[in-house]
Amino acid sequence: MGGATVRGKAYDIPKQLVWDAYQRVKANRGAAGIDGQSLAAFEEDLRGNLYKVWNRMSSG
Repeated sequence: MGGATVRGKAYDIPKQLVWDAYQRVKANRGAAGIDGQSLAAFEEDLRGNLYKVWNRMSSG
């Protein structure tokens, strides 16, 4: 049918890049984002939240 094929993630974002970004935000005592979530609230499920960030960035 000539449709596009899915080859995986839209963008190749290394998980290490997301971890490094989190570390920089933490070191700078980052403020809440547009969603109002504090760093402390984000860290309550750090692993899950970092995965969500990575997954959403990778998916485009």
